[in-house]
This record gives sequence, structure tokens and C-alpha cells, in this order.
Amino acid sequence: MFSTQTYTNRRDRLANLMPGSLMLFVGNDDASFNYHDNQYRFRQDSTFLYLFGLDSACMAAIMDTASGETTIFADDVSMDDIVWTGPMESVADRAARAGVSKTRPMADLDACLKRAAAGGRTVHYVPPYRGRTIIKIAELTGKTPAEVKTGSSTELTKALVKLRSVKEQCEIDDMDRQMAFGYAMHTAAMRMAHEGYTENDIMAQVEFEALKGGGPVSFPTICTIHGETLHNHGYTHPLEAGRLLLVDAGCESPNHYATDNTRTTPVGGQFTTRQREVYEVVLAANNAVAAAARPGVTYKEMHMLASRVIVDGLKAIGLMRGDTDEAVAAGAQALFMPHGIGHMLGLDVHDMENYGEDLVGYDDEVRRDSQFGLASLRLGRRLQEGFCVTDEPGIYFIPELIDRWKAGHICEHFVNFSKLETYKDFGGIRIEDDLLITKDGCRVMGGTRLPSTPDEVEAEANSGNNKSRGANGRDRLTQEN
Repeated sequence: MFSTQTYTNRRDRLANLMPGSLMLFVGNDDASFNYHDNQYRFRQDSTFLYLFGLDSACMAAIMDTASGETTIFADDVSMDDIVWTGPMESVADRAARAGVSKTRPMADLDACLKRAAAGGRTVHYVPPYRGRTIIKIAELTGKTPAEVKTGSSTELTKALVKLRSVKEQCEIDDMDRQMAFGYAMHTAAMRMAHEGYTENDIMAQVEFEALKGGGPVSFPTICTIHGETLHNHGYTHPLEAGRLLLVDAGCESPNHYATDNTRTTPVGGQFTTRQREVYEVVLAANNAVAAAARPGVTYKEMHMLASRVIVDGLKAIGLMRGDTDEAVAAGAQALFMPHGIGHMLGLDVHDMENYGEDLVGYDDEVRRDSQFGLASLRLGRRLQEGFCVTDEPGIYFIPELIDRWKAGHICEHFVNFSKLETYKDFGGIRIEDDLLITKDGCRVMGGTRLPSTPDEVEAEANSGNNKSRGANGRDRLTQEN
């Protein structure tokens, strides 16, 4: 947890944005994955964490900005609980650390909300994303689950987006500290990018480094020699010389703030000529965004900047042609980069995505575009000092997408489909950094950028005396780390 005053200040700012309101915040419950007592690792709801910092299951809170009262609802542990899980602080003591003096048993929450309903008061809550939470809110409010899903408060959601988008110094410090473990995750993967290992070997090492940082991975690790598949979560392939290993991975801090980086490493520690050519284009796009991102520019503009760099680079290689601006306007680059340049980062790896991407990433000024590729841009709105965002351009050669565009004559004036046929076995390259938007520009979070240039990546891949592969090599790498 952060300081008590941090949570008090956050709730005070929310109260100023939501005067006269009754707001319900439901924390997450434990979730079973194959029988009741065998449970997933608990993860608290991020809105509840932001406002209260309490990382325990089966809690809820009501903020009443008409009366000025905030109440936390939860039950103290029983002796049966203590036998299995050990002693815990009382609810009152935990609430006090969040700056809340009033607590009540969970059973009282239903009566409290019924009184509010009888008085004609609206209960504001943010969009629920877990089935159990939807059912709980339905039981408390008398709505059907379908009504609960559609009845969340846009006013409250917008207020929280406004508060959470600009990170406080304690949040920035927490994320900066956690980046050291993100660095260790990715450099370990680079050093293992050799024949004799499997994707699963590397995924296990990456997640081991995350756990050393005090938390789990911040999302299911992407670790694959098939980087053309954007969210590949299978780990079955052995590494093969001449392929590219793409690792997109992050970790959570003990306070649940996320890191999110991607690096692409040549298996065997040496880029081929064409791999290096494409890699340099992706790196140029990444660097261009980092040089241009600052308060006042929109992230949609940064996406378009990266798109122009990618088109120019692919033209130099001979895979694209024609006028760059016309190609970008037509969306031709989306054949190679069908996703957006980045997203918000914070308590969630896609920060606040449970509130809805359009409320978080867009506003009345910048609306989501429907064009293929650009439609997948999660963050388009104008940047502000204190935003934490990802910068993650990529180039991918997706055989099925290439075939469809070629057969449909899509953007054939801008794409050299004949030469592109020889790249169908290439895979994909993505380079992702986490950026803090500062007063005059931005900086890479954590202070030390991961190896990024082809020479830096090759040097890291060939460091650590890992020339011998196979089981013995895996054992030695684990011991070295």
C-alpha cells in the first residue's frame, strides 16, 4: 500500500467530481479453477485498489458524497479461517490504513443499498467484468445481470478515468522500480534465444524473473518463434536457428502496477540480412514515437508517425511502393502492422480497459477510426504530463492476411506482393518500451532501456557463456540467474 493520505486524497478528488452521489465499489472474490478450495491467485479489482489499497478478497465500499461518509464492508476472519490461513488484521485496522474509520459486516451492505433505493438515490458503479461481481451487484440492486452490465455509471467511470490517467509520483516510482525486474525478464530471454531451448523453457525463466519481483506476470506471456501471431500463448515449439524469438512480457509490482515490454531476438544470436533490415525499420518507428511524444500531441498522431516510418522503411526494402502519405491514408501499412502503437499502462497492463477502451483512450476531440489496423489503436487522445503509455510498433508477415489482400487486390498500388511472397516464413518483429510523458517530452520508464539496437540485442544474446545448449545449458542458465 501507499500512504494513508494517498488514498484519502484520491477519494477526496473523486468526491469533488461526484458531489451528492452514492457510489458502490465491489472488490473481487476468490475464484476457483477446478474445485472450490483450489483457487486462482487472488487479484484485487483495480478500482478498489486505487481508492482503498486493500488487497483482500470479499470486500466492498460505499462512498456517499452527500453525507461525506465512506464505509468499508467486510467480515473479520473466523477461527476456521485462522486455522487454514493464519491470523489477519481486523477489518477496522485494515480500513484505518486506507483512511476509512467506518466499517460494517458484509451482510449490512444489502440493507444499506435498499435504504438508498427506497430514498430514490442512484447507485453509481463502474462496469463489472467478472461474472460473480455482476451477480453480486444484481443481488444488491434488484437488477437482472443483463441490466447490471448495461447500467454502470458513465459519470463515475469518466471521473475515475480522469483521476487515474495522470499518474501520481508514488505510482511512477513504483513502476520505475518494477522495471528492473522487467529488464531481467527480457535479457534472460535474449540469452536463451538459442537452439536446444523451447519456448516453454524461456517462458518459465521469464515468469521466474517476474516472481522474483514480488508479483506475478501482468498478463499471459507471449513467447514465440511465430511472432506473426500477435497474441500467441502456446509454448510448444523448439527454437530453430534462423527464426526470430518474440517475447512480450511484463510483471506486476507488489502494489499491482504493471510493466509491459517486447523484444525480438534472432535465434542463435545473429540477425540475417533481411531480419536486420526489417528490425531497423521497427526500431526507427519506435524511436520516432519516443522522440515526438509529449504533452499536447495525440497518440493517434504518434500512430500515424510510426505508420509513415514503417512505409518508408518497407519501400526502401522493396516491399512497399508509391507515395507514403497516400499509402498511410489508404491503410496499406496495416497489412504489416494491424494493431495500434500503444495503450495506457498502470494498475492494469491495458490500464482501465475494464471501463471501456473508448472512454479511456478517446474523447470528444479524438474518435476511434473504423479503418483496419487503425481501429485497433487503444489510445488515440491527446497526451498529458503524467500519462504512462506503451510504444510498440511492429512488422508482421501473416500469410493468411497477405493471401487475402493479394486475392482482393487490396492496396496493390502500394504493396509489392510478388516480393512479399518470399517473406511468408519470416514471422514478426515488435519492439515495445514503456514511456512516461514528462513536461517537455517523455522518458523510458525504469531509467535503463532494454537492449534495442541489433548490435545490442546480438551482444546480449551471446553473453553469459551459454554456447552449450540442451538440458545442461538450461540448468546452468538457471543457476547463473
